[in-house]
Amino acid sequence: MHKAYFVTGTDTDVGKTVCSCAILNAADQAGIAMVGYKPIASGCDRTPQGLRNSDALLLQQASSVSVTYDEVNPYSFYQPVSPHIAVIEENKVIEFSVLSQGLANLKTKSDCVLVEGAGGWRVPINATDYLSSWVKQEQLPVILVIGIKLGCLNHALLTAEAIQADGLIVVGWIANCIEPQTDNYTAMITWLEQHLPGEKMAEIPYLSRDQMSNCSVYIDLTTLR
Repeated sequence: MHKAYFVTGTDTDVGKTVCSCAILNAADQAGIAMVGYKPIASGCDRTPQGLRNSDALLLQQASSVSVTYDEVNPYSFYQPVSPHIAVIEENKVIEFSVLSQGLANLKTKSDCVLVEGAGGWRVPINATDYLSSWVKQEQLPVILVIGIKLGCLNHALLTAEAIQADGLIVVGWIANCIEPQTDNYTAMITWLEQHLPGEKMAEIPYLSRDQMSNCSVYIDLTTLR
């Protein structure tokens, strides 16, 4: 197992956080000290403690290592918009050095860091850079979350190709069913198994919000080599 992995999605709202928490919970059950890291989070609530993002809070809660919120989420933005827009609206600058320092800190406190991205692979963080540029700098192996729905095959393959074009490895992928009924589900999964790099880590069926806390049962950690 590597010291860190990066979780990306075929799009926004495909279940990256659900899948990340499932991996964290599975790691905890396997005796692996794994911590979640959400370096950039848009769409936060104002609290007496400062801005808080619901996804980052879930990662903090699911981590088997006790860490502060600021360690999990160094960059938080109020509006639920792309980071390159948020930095302009809030007059902030996202620095790769801060992201790297946060990752290095969490590595010292755990066996493994699970880094959850924002949006898809090419989410921009300013006028010239993408979050994927930092992932490439850190040479992180990638876990791809695919929201299973009409059109996901194209999105999945294009994302995998972009990751590989950046010189990175797709170590595994998760099929996350985000709609209650999906036509040709089995055929789509078969196609993904035949065409995507990396191993299938999980197939997560469509679940109610109450059921999502038990997703760790679907995760195969042996794929993380």
